[in-house]
Amino acid sequence: MDAEQKNDMRERTGLVQIYSGDGKGKTTAGMGQCVRAAGYGYKVLIFQFLKDNSGNERKAMERIPGIVFEEGPQTVKFSFRMSPEEKQEQKRWYEEKLKMVFQRAAEERFDLLFLDEALYAVRGGLLDEDLLVRLIKERPENLEILLTGQDPGERLTALCDYHSEIQKRKHPYDAGQTARDGIER
Repeated sequence: MDAEQKNDMRERTGLVQIYSGDGKGKTTAGMGQCVRAAGYGYKVLIFQFLKDNSGNERKAMERIPGIVFEEGPQTVKFSFRMSPEEKQEQKRWYEEKLKMVFQRAAEERFDLLFLDEALYAVRGGLLDEDLLVRLIKERPENLEILLTGQDPGERLTALCDYHSEIQKRKHPYDAGQTARDGIER
């Protein structure tokens, strides 16, 4: 690779990043990337699947200039606790919201779109993977995409430029510890 190609790679935006795995810290890593991008002057749009609008990371991040959250659902229920009708309704809602988020990112010229827990939504049957793949492929050229969750699947793995896996070795949850305010939630 010559110097000009290296310079092109260094300046290139619009890549796809995935943080996946069964370990704690995927959302935290994604939020850190958003802070870095905002610190550089990039416009960041965040949408969180499977979370309501009251998360503690959200409370802090909303204070940072350049970072915008798209409203999520007011209440959230785990997919395995949903009836088939509730699951189908949530899937329709998420898919329409995802289209709106991509449209907003393009129209308002965001630099980074963070789709937190999108991989969980796909895995849980609450988001169509075909739709997600299509929207990523059709995004504006310079829109960086960041996805978190578990088990991205072959198509999303092939589509991404970065894939970091966070593996659990030990977690207090395994010993019965519930999520703690300010640490896990």
